[in-house]
Amino acid sequence: MGRILVGFDGSPASATAVRWAARQALLRKADLAVIHCSMWPAVTHDLAPVPGIADSGLRHAAEAVLAEGAVIARDESPDVAVSTVLKYGWPAVLLRDASAGADMLVVGSRGIGGFMGLLVGSVSLELAATADCPVAVIRETEHPGGAVVVGIDALRFGSAPAGKRQWEEVARQACVLATLTESPLQIVYVQPRHGVWHRSTAPTGPHRPEDLLEDIARTVRRWSPALEVSTRILAGTSAAGTLLEASRAAGTVVVGTHGHGVVRASVGSTAHAVLHHAQCPVLVVRPAGAAAGD
Repeated sequence: MGRILVGFDGSPASATAVRWAARQALLRKADLAVIHCSMWPAVTHDLAPVPGIADSGLRHAAEAVLAEGAVIARDESPDVAVSTVLKYGWPAVLLRDASAGADMLVVGSRGIGGFMGLLVGSVSLELAATADCPVAVIRETEHPGGAVVVGIDALRFGSAPAGKRQWEEVARQACVLATLTESPLQIVYVQPRHGVWHRSTAPTGPHRPEDLLEDIARTVRRWSPALEVSTRILAGTSAAGTLLEASRAAGTVVVGTHGHGVVRASVGSTAHAVLHHAQCPVLVVRPAGAAAGD
């Protein structure tokens, strides 16, 4: 039995994430853990109820938020086993630690800092770089029936085994998502319009883009023979901008991340831009062997 985690802080964005996670848990026959991270102990250690006032106190408030998240999950997918976890401290650190062994971590696109006023998306961005499992960052806008679009422009797909492991993990996660949601899968490769690549994103190895795409498509069809798979080679001056345009009507966009410790460098410039600007849920997959802090 698999396990999906979802962060919830009581905000509309995190409620959307809980519903998305609950649907995924149902499709994957996985358990769902709703996690609320309260930062009140950073402000005060007095979490007890106010004497004489029922249902008061900061601990009770945190428990109420968590209970609300569980209700949303159970209403969305009544057949899913839902558990709750209350933690105290910095959400990005706590959820990163909780992600070990999970199939997926789901968060809202506006971060899960809630009342503490965290920067927009800061927690989600950090988790995309550091979590030990794929991270789904959920937008409140969705396109039911839209394709799953997987971008391979920013990964170093060479002929070496490490390069192959990178695209295989990203493609496998995209394949699973598309198969479960009965959505078409589009494999997108972005090549430079003027023949100039930034050094960190330049494709390596002797294979033509057409060969690489065919190799990926062939592998995906072996995994899921009934899946509708297409490939696209797009030219653009910006890999991120081109991928975002290609995924404008997508149900989900899947990108890889490098996993090198500093948040922006960790996810890579393309994944960073997609996380900020995509108009649909984004699934961020760290390649095999990547580790935060490398």
